[in-house]
Amino acid sequence: MSTHAKRERLLLADLLETAGPEAPTLCEGWRTRDLAAHVVVRERRPDAAGGIVVKQLAQRLERVTAEFTAKPYEELIRLIRTGPPRFSPFNLKQIDELSNVVEFYVHTEDVRRAQPDWTPRELDPVFQDTLWSRLEQTARMVGRGAATGLVLRRPDGRTAVAHRGTPVVTVTGEPSELLLFVYGRREVAEVELVGDADAIERLNASKQLGI
Repeated sequence: MSTHAKRERLLLADLLETAGPEAPTLCEGWRTRDLAAHVVVRERRPDAAGGIVVKQLAQRLERVTAEFTAKPYEELIRLIRTGPPRFSPFNLKQIDELSNVVEFYVHTEDVRRAQPDWTPRELDPVFQDTLWSRLEQTARMVGRGAATGLVLRRPDGRTAVAHRGTPVVTVTGEPSELLLFVYGRREVAEVELVGDADAIERLNASKQLGI
């Protein structure tokens, strides 16, 4: 049975292929070629991918990413579509789901929503619940840089506290949209913010949401 991560992987590969190497994305400074190289390096070069979160490895990550960015775009798409090397931990279904479902969903929307005619996808309830589970697990980490208290709320009333503090801003939306909001794609996330006007302004000015 296909996993959510595998489905999003194939969708991302198809979108990147259709868009071509120079299409815009929601990642600041990145075209589709840059995004494709990032995805490939992340799961095929763990010796460099640590630079995403470890400053001491940042220069190595930059160098390796530049090498992959220079590869033929068609090769990058093929590497994304076929997945990680045989002996990579990402080949294990459980690790793939845990590590990649949010990664591939967000980057898929990075390509889709950078286009002027984008429309929201209809996501099935099981996938929304999967995204919500990941969001609950990581809410405190991705919300740690919020300038206000931050509560994430599903339309059915379930909530996750992303940052403790006052004043509090409550952000309501489907899990897929809440993920985009806390991962820094606030301009395209279809959510509703409730709270003091000054607090909402401060939250929107936060530059440290996400990873």
